[in-house]
Amino acid sequence: MLAENLENWRKKERQEGRQEGRQEGELNILRKQLTFKFGPLPSWVDDQLQKATSEQLEHWSEQVLVADNLDALFTH
Repeated sequence: MLAENLENWRKKERQEGRQEGRQEGELNILRKQLTFKFGPLPSWVDDQLQKATSEQLEHWSEQVLVADNLDALFTH
């Protein structure tokens, strides 16, 4: 029983670590896209990115393709 609980805990930790890694990767790619399109990013954008969920990062990664400016991207 103890070994089973330990293995389940390890699986959960690995899964959470992979999720955090994916989210960090999404954040880095989006930051690069934003910088490439809009130039140096203001601090408020970095604040938004740091607080974002994986779903928000994914949405913004799609919307950066059609956004005219940072305000338009982050207010929708």
